[in-house]
Amino acid sequence: MSAAPEAPSFAMQLGGTALALAFVLALAWFALRGLKALQQRAAGGATADAPQVLRSTGVGPRERLLVVRYRGREYLLGVTAGAISALDSWPAGTEPPGAEPRL
Repeated sequence: MSAAPEAPSFAMQLGGTALALAFVLALAWFALRGLKALQQRAAGGATADAPQVLRSTGVGPRERLLVVRYRGREYLLGVTAGAISALDSWPAGTEPPGAEPRL
């Protein structure tokens, strides 16, 4: 009669499981880093053309006024829960029309 092979110990099983988990986590980390780099490369110049929020002021519980720079112009936007309205615009780098001089 031949003896049955001995089952691996609990510590060996736990070590193998931890090693497999570490491998899967490392694989997921590298995959996420690769996807992030791919997205940034695909966006390329789009980030330079993206609207830039310069100032934001709350005027109510769900209402805000935003000053946004986009393609060489600045816009004053009114933002509510249901809509965004362009209130005014002016060339970037200049004072808004009717603005008081800054001291």
